[in-house]
Amino acid sequence: MRPLRLTLLLAVPPSLTYALRLPLQTRTSLSTPNPIRHVNSGLTRRATANSSTPLVNFENLEYIVNITLGGKSVAVSIDTGSSDLWVYGSVPNTQSTGKTASVGYAIGTVNGSVLQAPLGFAGYTVPDQAFINVLDVSTFSNDPTTEGYSGLVGLGPNTGSAVQGVVGGQAGGPMMDRIFELNTTSQNYISFQLSRDSDPGNSVVGQMTVSEPVPGFESILTQTKLDVIKVGEIELVKLLVGSPTQHWSTYTDANGVIGPDGNAIKVDSLAGKAPSNTLVAVFDSGFTLPQVSRSISDAIYGRVQGAVWNGTNGWWDVPCAQELNISFIFGGQTIPVHPLDTVLGDIGGQTLGSVNGVPMCVGAFQPIGEGAIDRFGSYDLILGMGFLRNAYILMDYGDFISETSTDKGDPFIQLLSVTNTASAHADFVKVRMGGVDTTGSSQYALLPANKGQHSPITLRERELFFEAKHLGAIIGGSIGGVVLIIGVVLWCCCCRRRKDGRRGLGFGKRTTMVGGAQNGGGGIGGLKSPFQDAHAQKYSSLDDPGPAEDYELKPSGYAPPNQHYDGSYRQ
Repeated sequence: MRPLRLTLLLAVPPSLTYALRLPLQTRTSLSTPNPIRHVNSGLTRRATANSSTPLVNFENLEYIVNITLGGKSVAVSIDTGSSDLWVYGSVPNTQSTGKTASVGYAIGTVNGSVLQAPLGFAGYTVPDQAFINVLDVSTFSNDPTTEGYSGLVGLGPNTGSAVQGVVGGQAGGPMMDRIFELNTTSQNYISFQLSRDSDPGNSVVGQMTVSEPVPGFESILTQTKLDVIKVGEIELVKLLVGSPTQHWSTYTDANGVIGPDGNAIKVDSLAGKAPSNTLVAVFDSGFTLPQVSRSISDAIYGRVQGAVWNGTNGWWDVPCAQELNISFIFGGQTIPVHPLDTVLGDIGGQTLGSVNGVPMCVGAFQPIGEGAIDRFGSYDLILGMGFLRNAYILMDYGDFISETSTDKGDPFIQLLSVTNTASAHADFVKVRMGGVDTTGSSQYALLPANKGQHSPITLRERELFFEAKHLGAIIGGSIGGVVLIIGVVLWCCCCRRRKDGRRGLGFGKRTTMVGGAQNGGGGIGGLKSPFQDAHAQKYSSLDDPGPAEDYELKPSGYAPPNQHYDGSYRQ
């Protein structure tokens, strides 16, 4: 999962006073399949009994942890959506691998020599951790060091590691792989909880642990184990055509997205094998704004009085004093989202301004982007920081780590809600209303569902959504058709040969099918999807369409009718 972390320059529309350009960190990535084999290592086990490590919150945009690399303390951003470690600037006590690696980002490119150095984290040490040493970030639209970090550590499954791809074997393994391959008798899990800035009632201390829960939150070990959806379970076609990716993903419960009116939001998954009324959610600490389908975002914000669709930035501008309470359900547990996370008051310490004297804030659950729509329908939601601040999360790598003696089961995720709805309401009133609770005022009542606004949908989004929803069936049907034709041809040949055999003729040279090609007599080459090369990105941050039943793929040359602001069409 080669990351493309996207920093958007957010232009606030002219209708807002005090127009600003604000930095926002979200991420997209490229995936490069890389089968991994592990060998023995000389890792050193952690010396302490408690592996809790502080996570520093940089303005709700980045969560940063300190590692030691080559004897130097380095602040790195944590990213559960990628698997490589890179560090900007000089690192002492390194050894060159003679390799280089490059990772493309929407804001620039991370590239440099792949070096090895002793690494320390959470009481563990790795004698020769491989990482990308980045010496130039001039292609970046912003300097990472100004945001409090000088590198990034990927905490995702190892299938897309760029470093592993060039170094190979255990020597090129991601940081957590190296640590767990040492500690073979413990559970292969990490856990972390994220703090919230600008919240007077926030009692959560940002911290991360390895192989043990955060002290005081041991009850997470009794929560439902949510199976990680492995590549292939809902991506059969992707496996056939290549470019598999692996995410920290799982299913929501049926009817598991609850809107601000207290009712379940109607959903329709892109994943063909998703149980009815469920969605596939990816937990990714690299996203500031959670990414949801357009229909979900509209259901959350479209009924708010005074809400304005911000087409420039691809989100809803919402009155700051509008309290919206939403929640997600996983494994029977409801995870409420703090209203200060549902409607963000600032980004990077800066506010948006006002419309007609009404202060405006950001509808944080942003419609997923065109580049984020997976043509093979492997996920529906990307739950980033705005969600993760509300749940203490445990991620067990299980058999993603091959060198382990006890934790050989399937990977899983556990969640523990940390948001109390009554306390969250009190926090909101204090922060957004100056301590005077007027949330019951008629100006904050939601509009009737049939009066709600809908953000506009592009034709390209329609096409991408259609592909995501139906491409697997189309390619599967095409493959089935080819196989059927082959079967008919072979059956005819066999019949002919049996007939010829009765005439005393031999069957000729025997052939075998290997990998779709027929040895000893030519045959069928490998099948390749026309979308294989085009499908390079894992995510980005733009806009996503609504439910599948709202879409119909139009023939080439179709000209869409004029579009109203509310998303409806006229001829």
